[in-house]
Amino acid sequence: MWESEDLEAGARRKVVMLIAVVAAAALGFGLWYWYVAHHRPAAPPPPVSATPPPPASTEPEIANPLPAANEAAAAALPALNDSDTLARDSIAGVLGRGAVERLLMPQNIVRHIVATVDNLPRKKVAVELRPVRPTPGATAIATQGEITALSDANFERYAPLVKAVQGTDVKALALVYRRLYPLFQQSYEDLGYPGKYFNDRLVEVIDHLLQAPVVQAPIPLVQPRVMYEYADADLEGRSAGQKLLIRMGPANERAIKAKLREFRAEIVNKK
Repeated sequence: MWESEDLEAGARRKVVMLIAVVAAAALGFGLWYWYVAHHRPAAPPPPVSATPPPPASTEPEIANPLPAANEAAAAALPALNDSDTLARDSIAGVLGRGAVERLLMPQNIVRHIVATVDNLPRKKVAVELRPVRPTPGATAIATQGEITALSDANFERYAPLVKAVQGTDVKALALVYRRLYPLFQQSYEDLGYPGKYFNDRLVEVIDHLLQAPVVQAPIPLVQPRVMYEYADADLEGRSAGQKLLIRMGPANERAIKAKLREFRAEIVNKK
């Protein structure tokens, strides 16, 4: 009887001991796992490239770049505010001294050219910013019955300007433009277009002018107020530049457009 009880007591002690060993092992494993999880070394940062990629450019893409002036040529240019003499002499070398004196305004030549080019596709061009002198005389009209129209005499008012344009050596004019281009670019940026490229704007404006319709005479007018307007609402709604070409008459308009096409070919990207 006692012997049986002693055997059972011994078995229970062995079971308790086994449970204690298992519990101690589990506790030890748990403590080891906690220690490893909280003392694991941080992963090293990813390697830094020795040559990081360049930042994306914020400069607008230039569609029609001109050859860049070398440093010596750029240094030889006067300041924009002092450029009238150089601009006038350079243009006179192409158009002739007499034509320049008759047609060109003597001051702020580069600035006025840039401002006028920029405004030609708009509704109005400020008279005080035009680089050429006003066309002599008033608008000449012809009246037949109840119809008032531009007369041939009005087209003849533009003859001196058109003659000078037709006689222009376009390649020589393009060379002058490229040589003075830093002045044109600075003037364009001063006008409120930092980072924009004036030659692209010039090409855009030429393309706009070339889209003006050639209207055969007679070109009817109305006079709702002091100034005459085109009777055709489509013509009256066009830009200042296109309306000027129409006002010159169809023959003069064709002559101006022909020279604009020639000049455009000299300043566009030919790639």
